[in-house]
Formats: sequence, C-alpha cells, structure tokens
Amino acid sequence: QVQLVESGGGLVQPGGSLRLSCAASGSIFTINSMGWYRQVPGKQRELVATITSGGSTSYLDSVKGRFTISRDNAKNTGYLQMNSLKPEDTAVYYCNADITKNGYLGSRTRQDYWGQGTQVTVSS
Repeated sequence: QVQLVESGGGLVQPGGSLRLSCAASGSIFTINSMGWYRQVPGKQRELVATITSGGSTSYLDSVKGRFTISRDNAKNTGYLQMNSLKPEDTAVYYCNADITKNGYLGSRTRQDYWGQGTQVTVSS
C-alpha cells in the first residue's frame, strides 16, 4: 500500500514561516505530480500549489511569491515552504500525489493519494 504522511503544521504568528513535508511510502514506482490543498470549515478545498515530475510549478494567486513547492524525488517527499504567513492562510493543509505503484508480477497502477491533513494556524 502507498501512504502519504504530512508533518510541519502548527501555530505561527503573522509574518512567520512554516515548512510542510509530505513523505510517500510503499511500493512506489514513480510520483507523477504532487500538490498541496487547503480547506477551512464550511468552504471547499482549494488547490494551493502543484509540482510536476519535471519540476514545473503552479500556485494559487494569493500565495504567489510567499509559498514555494518543491520535491525530493530520491526521498519521495514533497515540501511546501510558506513564508510571510497571513491569518487568511489558516486552514488544514492536505498533500496530494499522483503515484504509479508497483503491483503483482510487474504490474503497475496509477492512483491519486491524499495525506491525513495538517493544521496551520496563523494568529497573534
């Protein structure tokens, strides 16, 4: 089985920084793309940032210039560096990954996976 485990959330003051990590484990052949989403109660989950297998990135307009998504393919881990945090960044952040995993007798399957979520609270 494939699992995504997130870490790095917490409480930070406005203007502060946090770095989220998303570690994938299991019988992974390759991670195709990774993304970070966030959700606040009563609102839809929104896409914050994505990174392709080739390293191309995209961002939600409101986080451009403040957040940076990256990945370490050797470690099967993705990161979201969040700087200049604002109270409106407060949310549960979820890691998402499009993963091709190894199966029985050399088979491979491609599937979307989600982390458990990590709370980010920006408050003074």
